[in-house]
Amino acid sequence: MEPSDTQKKARTFDFMAMFEQARQTAIERTQVNEVVTEETVKETTEKQKTSNDDSSDSSDSDSDSDSSSSSSDSEGSTDKLRQKLKGGNSDDDVIGPPLPPGFAQGGGEDSEMAGPSMSKRGESEEDDDDDDEEDEEEESLDKKIPSSHEVVLDHGGKTVSALALDPSGARLVTGGFDFDVRFWDFAGMDGSLQSFRNLRPCECHQIKSLSYSTTGDKILVVAGNAQAKVIDRDGFEVLECVKGDQYIVDMASTKGHTAMLNSGCWNPKIKEEFLTCSNDGTLRLWDCNQSKRHKGIIKPKCNSGRRTIPTTCTYSNDGIYIAAACQDGSIQLWDHRKHTFVNVALYNRSAHMNGSDTSCLCFSYDGTVLASRGGDDTLKLWDIRKFRDPLAVVKDLESVFPMTDCLFSPDDQMVVTGISVRKGQGSGKLIFFERNTLNRVTEMEISDSSVVRALWHPKLNQMVVGSGDGLVRVYYDPKKSHRGAMLCVVKQKRKARQVQVMASQTIITPYALPMFRQGKPTSTRKQEEKVRKDPMKSKRPDLPVSGPGTGGRVGAKGATLSQYVVQTLIKRKPDKYENDPRGAILRHAKEAEEHPYWVDPAYKKTQPNKVFQEPETEKKDDDTPHWKKQKIS
Repeated sequence: MEPSDTQKKARTFDFMAMFEQARQTAIERTQVNEVVTEETVKETTEKQKTSNDDSSDSSDSDSDSDSSSSSSDSEGSTDKLRQKLKGGNSDDDVIGPPLPPGFAQGGGEDSEMAGPSMSKRGESEEDDDDDDEEDEEEESLDKKIPSSHEVVLDHGGKTVSALALDPSGARLVTGGFDFDVRFWDFAGMDGSLQSFRNLRPCECHQIKSLSYSTTGDKILVVAGNAQAKVIDRDGFEVLECVKGDQYIVDMASTKGHTAMLNSGCWNPKIKEEFLTCSNDGTLRLWDCNQSKRHKGIIKPKCNSGRRTIPTTCTYSNDGIYIAAACQDGSIQLWDHRKHTFVNVALYNRSAHMNGSDTSCLCFSYDGTVLASRGGDDTLKLWDIRKFRDPLAVVKDLESVFPMTDCLFSPDDQMVVTGISVRKGQGSGKLIFFERNTLNRVTEMEISDSSVVRALWHPKLNQMVVGSGDGLVRVYYDPKKSHRGAMLCVVKQKRKARQVQVMASQTIITPYALPMFRQGKPTSTRKQEEKVRKDPMKSKRPDLPVSGPGTGGRVGAKGATLSQYVVQTLIKRKPDKYENDPRGAILRHAKEAEEHPYWVDPAYKKTQPNKVFQEPETEKKDDDTPHWKKQKIS
């Protein structure tokens, strides 16, 4: 076979001829379908006519109406049949997801006419439903409060001044005037309700504020000292802010705060940034990665341009504004997007009484309303779009502590705050107000002491309240709340573990070498007698001293050596030569001369007669030559 015959040739295709052939085939199929549809339509019309002729006679009016209805039905059926045979739109032929409510299926003029009417009807029905829901909400604001069940956690004997729940609601952190910070794990606790960790991060300083970061892995601890601390979830220190130089006048030149801290919080958008305010008249921004110096500084000013002390601070929920309340009664806001905080974005100089400590600032969840809890026993709402006048004011809400909280409910419909009471003059309460008008919705009696701190977690839908008696109360409703305190309440208390002691087993080796041979096991009675004889193991008290004494104890003069020395000093007779050492020596001169014992017998043979050194005579100054005399200048 030749090599040319073995080679394969590529096939060639005429695309234009193929397209023309496909077009002719499609035309033939459509013609056949049209013929079939006309024949079927004719057959159906003939069948309907025959059925109408065979119907019973009736009155003329009835017959006319029946004929018209039958003809209209026949026409409608034929139209539907044609659409079905031609492949038109029908309920069975709809492909894809269903249309939204308010729109009719199909095409053409009917759908265009039905669409707007159905949509209007749907919108009206939705509006009616929304109105009904709003009415139900307005009527049942007090029923939304999860207060049917209560769990009490014992923090200590002093006021609970700080509370924090992590974003997931798994752990609770409490701090108080007893300098302690306690960690509570709802999933790990049982019915005994004990904290799993207790520490003192700032030694002897009261805890002012605690807050979790947005990720829940760090906790900011603000105490009564000048250095804030950041710890992790387990209580181990991550960083400590540096302390500034208190002898520098310009606070912007120092690296940190120089006076007691008042408050602090995390940035809701930047997870590594947090804010603190202090009695040195500054607010400082910090970065967890740079603990040796602050990131930024804000110096609030009073109306006269002098320094004023910020008592509390917070971020807006979107992280745009930094808000601070000062001792001159003002509330000032700065724009966080600007790198320098020289100019104030919003301010109100007369928000609260001058000289009072505003204890809390809180933004609503929609970010348009700011709530302030003043030291002048008031609660005020402010619209940041119109910051000159308050939206609503509530007076006569006593506040004794400089960290009394105010907060918004998770649905932004209520404002909550606590009131303080004097000892024996009533009970502390948690009061709920309607957000727009601050009308009182309801109130809860917490305890006989003041209500200082409060939290309402949006995920758990549970409230945590810290009071002046050192107790933390968690309120929840099994029908409305989720997890949290409900996890530990159902668990039973763990039983105390019994320690099992295993008796040491002796191994008998009769043929072992003497150095490795163990003694024979003795009975328990003999072992106890042996231990009893050992004064160290039995801790036997000292026996009475017999004889002159032993072990530093003197029998005749006392139980111990120190007692003997003291008694000897007291009973010693006074010595007249005690202050005259020369007389004490010369009193033995006569006896030494009559009965020599030490010196004279040694020199009796070699030097029987005593020879004493003659005293030297002083030389006269005139005998010295003049050139040796000292010259007087």
